[in-house]
Amino acid sequence: MTATIETPSRPAPFAGRELRRVPPTAWVVLLSGILLLSIVFSVTLGPADIRPAEVWGSILGHLGLDPTALGGQVLSPLRDGIVWELRVPRILTAAAVGAGLALSGTVMQAITRNPLADPYLLGLSSGASLGAVAVILLGFGLLLPVAAFAGALAALLATLLLAGAAGALTPTRTVLAGLAVSSFFGAVTSLVIFWSATGDTYREILSWLLGSLSGAGWPAVAIGAGALLIVGLPLMLTGRTLDAFAFGDTAASALGIGVNPTRWLLLTATALLTGAMVAVSGSIGFVGLILPHAVRLVAGQRNRVVLPLSALAGAVFLIWIDTGARTLFDPRELPVGILTAVVGAPVFALLLLRARRIR
Repeated sequence: MTATIETPSRPAPFAGRELRRVPPTAWVVLLSGILLLSIVFSVTLGPADIRPAEVWGSILGHLGLDPTALGGQVLSPLRDGIVWELRVPRILTAAAVGAGLALSGTVMQAITRNPLADPYLLGLSSGASLGAVAVILLGFGLLLPVAAFAGALAALLATLLLAGAAGALTPTRTVLAGLAVSSFFGAVTSLVIFWSATGDTYREILSWLLGSLSGAGWPAVAIGAGALLIVGLPLMLTGRTLDAFAFGDTAASALGIGVNPTRWLLLTATALLTGAMVAVSGSIGFVGLILPHAVRLVAGQRNRVVLPLSALAGAVFLIWIDTGARTLFDPRELPVGILTAVVGAPVFALLLLRARRIR
């Protein structure tokens, strides 16, 4: 029988001493419960006074079940349309986008070993913006998600090719290549807007660039949820691989990981997930930056724990940010990207100060 001797050491950054003692399973259960409650209660908020029982009744009815089961209530066609056609798909899209961006941010920070990395580090946001602006100006608004996703993939390809042409695909080269591609695509987008945008297209373009979920319907839910299932779920299972990257490429290689192929694969998967989220919501900042840090503060540094918790926390966070964006300034609606920046910047500053005290 061997004894384990704990030696005193400096606490890891972003790790709270007391909160880390809570089992990861408890955090998953807690955040899952908060997520479900957030979905139900956020549907009730808005100009139309909707009660939780009505929300439950509408959901049961559209699932082919008895709307009055378990305390549900039958709604009029108008109120049912408000719940099922307007609010529920928008809130589910917000949950999917928040989860996807937070998950992508966690992976990006681990791969690049850069705590300031976010899902848009590879120029994806700028590429998606160029694609979206192009179809808006051409009058093909229905193709906006497709064009935004294609633009994000084009930016990813340009970043990886530029980083690979400079040598091995190291974190530093990847970051620098992403900054260059982001600046180029951003400049082209600005030029296109300046040269071609007229009349109401300015407002439509600005709304998308600032991030908005106002037009989210069931197709957006399908895109967001599908991306989470197809790409996000496998990414959640890469925690041990990401933990190996934290010790550097040499250590990861010694543990039997093909460093370059694995990094290319993870970067591509993260870009696909981010591109899908940006395609339905526009560019929403800070979600993929602050949520992984906040989760590490309470759950520690192990990526196999941080990944699922970040996804759940991101979903809850964006649901309530979007709810505030559509209700706080009624009858006006604020682009959700503005509110995430207003909330995210101070929160990130507090997290940095907390990390400094822990160090």
